[in-house]
Amino acid sequence: MKSRVYLETSVVSYLTALPSRDVVRAGHQQSTLEWWAARDAFELFVSEVVLTEARMGDAAAAGRRLAALDGLPALVAVAEAHALAAVLLSAAVMPRSAAIDALHVAIATVHGIDFLLTWNCSHIANAVMRPRIEAVCREHGFEPPTICTPEELRAQEEQ
Repeated sequence: MKSRVYLETSVVSYLTALPSRDVVRAGHQQSTLEWWAARDAFELFVSEVVLTEARMGDAAAAGRRLAALDGLPALVAVAEAHALAAVLLSAAVMPRSAAIDALHVAIATVHGIDFLLTWNCSHIANAVMRPRIEAVCREHGFEPPTICTPEELRAQEEQ
């Protein structure tokens, strides 16, 4: 059985972005491209939230993002996800300014996804916040996904 992976918007943004001159960003783009080439090892999911974010901004860039996501099943932000996102914010696990990020975490969690793949290291794949996010999810009866970057998931896949 393939592991289930929720693609947060930053992953598809790195995947489809024009090559960056910034060394770190270019490295993330390359890692994302390499992970994407091996994506068939996983069952991929997005959400309505990801699709909404992917449509934003420059029309050409949005078109590339949506083309990459075409055909992937979109998870619904059910009531349990909204409630869990609200708890993540009210418990100060995630800042109020990260409401959409909390919803990504909550959607992946309530749908029983194995991995939440992201490049958002400020509010999601953050070594300080991750244990607190996981604790809140478990306190509310959910097993959280493993939050990771494409580099981390690829490393896990190759072990």
